[in-house]
Amino acid sequence: MKDLKQLRDSIDDIDQQILSLFMQRMELCKGVADYKKLHDLPVFQGGREKQVIDRIKALTGHSELENGTAALFTTIMDISKILQNRTIFAGSPDREFRAPAFASAKRIGCQGTAGANSETAARMIFGDKQLTYYKTFEDVFRAVQSGELDYGVLPVHNSTAGSVDSTYDLMAKYVVYTVKEVTVEINHCLAAKPGTSLSDVTCVYSHPQAIAQCSEFLTMNALKAHESSNTAVAAEKVAGSDEAYAAICSIECAERLGLDIIAENIADCSVNRTRFVCISKELQVDPWSDAVSVMLTIPHTEGSLYRLLTKFYVNGMNLLRIENRPIRDGSFDVRFYLDFSGKLTDPNVKATIRDLEENLEYFRFLGTFRSE
Repeated sequence: MKDLKQLRDSIDDIDQQILSLFMQRMELCKGVADYKKLHDLPVFQGGREKQVIDRIKALTGHSELENGTAALFTTIMDISKILQNRTIFAGSPDREFRAPAFASAKRIGCQGTAGANSETAARMIFGDKQLTYYKTFEDVFRAVQSGELDYGVLPVHNSTAGSVDSTYDLMAKYVVYTVKEVTVEINHCLAAKPGTSLSDVTCVYSHPQAIAQCSEFLTMNALKAHESSNTAVAAEKVAGSDEAYAAICSIECAERLGLDIIAENIADCSVNRTRFVCISKELQVDPWSDAVSVMLTIPHTEGSLYRLLTKFYVNGMNLLRIENRPIRDGSFDVRFYLDFSGKLTDPNVKATIRDLEENLEYFRFLGTFRSE
């Protein structure tokens, strides 16, 4: 019987042979890519892929290893498709895109009222330009898609409470593009009308995300919370009420409305930040953009998520964010939202987008921006 070193040496020898054969296969794939490029053929050909996998499983001769060999050769073919797309895009001219015109923008909108965190995010992008405030997130999306607004600013993710689900759902409903991303430091306080103490408060109003971000404080003080459309709207409600209500809002908002600050820094985590995106009706590309956002679905088949992630790994791209939301069609299917590193001028990014377009039933490019 061979000892462990002999066994490992034999494995190393076989690995070297596998690598050599793999390199030979990839070289042949380049030839296939050249042929497809010359004859304007798609890289993905489902019938051919199924033939290869069926043949490999039949040749395996070991029922317990059939799925393993299928996974191995599926990965090899996925790498082959990536290589073919790279070959096809190599040397292709870059598409010209219009750059965002933040400095000259005149029609800018966000949800809520003055003093909300959405206003803070919008000011980070547009300075002291006039803003239009909308009642709901959907109103902002609708205004951007219709052309009523040049740009809209909306929250997408909080470091404490997670995704802003309604924003992701609306991205699927409206055809708009992400053109910029900014991060706002959130400093929640509990504010009430002058003379109100913590023990007097009968109800706390705020946006659902703010309530979630301050859940420990609310629980510890046995405070009942009610949802409002926005933190600033909640503060306005408290300022205009004769009841012993309080609001979770920013310190700036409380001071602007003349409210007393009962407690500061009440978020569950001391570092509490929210990412906001700026959306536009047209695809616009900042020359400094280094992240790409897409939306897609994957089939309910074995290894489909693994195959999706392989594409990014092979192309050397870092996944910055993965979110999923139910499609809401009566099924349990989900829609994925992915942000990954890369520039649209990078051949690997072009190849990845082409690969996703060809191989998925549903794929949509959502935009590109400079990651924070």
